Parts: sequence; structure tokens; C-alpha cells
Amino acid sequence: MRGPHHVLLVPGFFGFANLGDFTYFGHVRDLLAETGPALGVEGEVLVVRTEPTASLPRRAALLCEAISALLDRSPGAVSLVGHSSGGLDARLMVSPGVALPTDADVERCAAAVRAVVTVATPHHGTPLAQGFGGLLGQQALRILSLATIHALRTGRLPLAAVLKLARLLRLGRAPPSGVLEQLYQQLLADFSGDRRRAVAGFLADVRTDSGLVSQLTPAGMEVFNASAEDRPGLPYGCVVTQSRPPGLRTLWAAGLDPYAQATHAFFVGLYRLSAGSPKGWLPRLDRPAAAALRRAYGRIPSAAANDGIVPTLSQVRGAVLHAAWADHHDVLGHFNAPTHVPPHFDWVASGSGFDRRRFEALWEDVAAFLAHPDAARG
Repeated sequence: MRGPHHVLLVPGFFGFANLGDFTYFGHVRDLLAETGPALGVEGEVLVVRTEPTASLPRRAALLCEAISALLDRSPGAVSLVGHSSGGLDARLMVSPGVALPTDADVERCAAAVRAVVTVATPHHGTPLAQGFGGLLGQQALRILSLATIHALRTGRLPLAAVLKLARLLRLGRAPPSGVLEQLYQQLLADFSGDRRRAVAGFLADVRTDSGLVSQLTPAGMEVFNASAEDRPGLPYGCVVTQSRPPGLRTLWAAGLDPYAQATHAFFVGLYRLSAGSPKGWLPRLDRPAAAALRRAYGRIPSAAANDGIVPTLSQVRGAVLHAAWADHHDVLGHFNAPTHVPPHFDWVASGSGFDRRRFEALWEDVAAFLAHPDAARG
């Protein structure tokens, strides 16, 4: 291969690469930049700036423009690593003959891609998207996004806010008028000055452009998969995540801290909303994928198994590079290790048991695939 080998990291739903020091991919970027060169991935490791809940064609167009700018500056090969719906952006961008709303040369960009890795990606949708479309609504989308930003920026949410979020999910119905707006203002008030304006602007995009939500339902992804074909000869790999089903084990793992117990209750609500998979909509597994899942989990996960956001079986597409006991954000480095330098702050206390050692093992497997993608097909 001539020229550098770049890696583009594509944020998923609520991806906030455009919020400066918010570290959606910070831990992953640092680790790949450290381990990649020794494996032969000698190029830039960049995070794509995308729009949080825009439609997949719009997000794929932004990815294409990022690749085009990178190739203009430093011609070479590109590998794409997409977390959550970011994996769908990558799949759509490289799909043969795709028409995207951009002036960039899509085929030139797709031809430069050497491998695609999807991480906890809802290839067959997630029931949680159906909840946001109706049960929780657009206002709740903003609040979940703001809560995620807040937790990953500061290390924890206000305890009162977590308790309200957990209670709303447990109710399973629209809350009284004004409750969500009150919660939104409570979370936003913890930011100040320019940071508050940046976050508010980001969340305004969530309110005005939420085309992605309906596309991530199982029905929406059935349409997507019928039209977004894999690119011939291009290696695809996936990272699969499964949280431990909420119960006494995960409750105990959360510990006695009231805040951890509150975020665990919040996670339980998300897990239950993500477990409502209709029978028959998940794919059949090929033998290598089935074997990889059995090695990781002891058996093939059920249709209800998920990581708090995406059903586990919905995440399988291409070679299974790594399967982990982890929640949706653990794999990005958002687990509880506050004394590590730099520190890891948890998203929610899911009780998954994911830690720095497992984080490094996962991303070393991804880096090895990026360096030698054809080996996974052998």
C-alpha cells in the first residue's frame, strides 16, 4: 500500500465531535494513534464532525466530504470505524452507486476505503428508536442527549436529574406537561457561558432535524438494508456488545453509592425499552459469527439481549472482530476508571464489568483488523 493509512472515527446517534473538548472518541483515538503505527496503520486518526440526528444520507454525505478533504490534504488509504449509527453512515457511503446530497466525488472517496468496522451498530434497528418516535418523543431525545453529554463531560449527572430520568422510563408513558422542559433546563444550567451556548445549539439540531430516529427502527432498517449493498471486495468487521441483564448481579455491581444506584435504575429502563424485539426480524448468523458469540457469551444471545441501546444480534454484520460484555458507551472508554490518566467516566452503572484491560483488548483487535483486513476473511 502506498501513502499513509488514515482512520476516520464516525460518531453515532448524538455524536458530539463538534463540541470541542467533549471526548466521545477521545480514548479510542488516543489508543489507535498509539497502537496503529506498530501494526502498519500509519496515518491520521481523525473524528468526523457530523450532525447528531440528521438522516443517514445527510450524515453519509458529511462523512464523504471529510474523506474528500483528507485525501486532498494527504492522499492514501482510509479505514472507517463507526460507532452505533456511525457504522450505518460508513456502510451507506461506500455502497456501490449510492447518490448522496454532496458535491464531493463519492466514488473517489469510496474507492479509497480499505476497511469498514462497525461498533455496536443497529444494522437491523433498535426498538428504542420506536420509543423515541412515540412514547418518549422529540423532547425526550434532547434530554437523553444532554444527559449523555453532561455525564461524559463532568463524570456524573445531578442525582435528582438521574432519579427523574429513571422514573420517566419506568412509567413508560408521556410525563406531565412541563416536566421534561424543567429537567432539560436543570441539566443545561450546569454549563456556563460559551459552553452552554454550544450545547444548546447542538441540541437545537436534535430538535429541528431528527430524520435518523425513524430510520433506526427495525422497519426502517429493513428498507435501508434492501438498498445499501456491501461494496464488493471491501472487508467489513464488527464489534458486538451485550450488557448483563439487569438483576441482583448488576445491582450489586453498581455498589452502595446512591448515584450509581440511580444511574443503574436509569439503565434498567433503557435496557427494557431496547429489549422489545419482535420475533423474526433479526438475521440468521453464519457459522463464524455464531462461534464468536458462543466463545464470548457462552451461548448465542437471545433476541432480547442488548447493550442498553441496541440489540446484540442487530449488531452482527461481517466478521465478528470482538464480542464484549459491555454497555453501549463502555466500548468508547466511558466506563468507571476515574484514577486512570486520562480518567474514564462512566455513562451509567450498567454492571457490565467492562474495564481498561478489556477496552485495550477490544481496540487492539480492531487495530489488527485495520492493518490486515483481508486476514479476517481467510
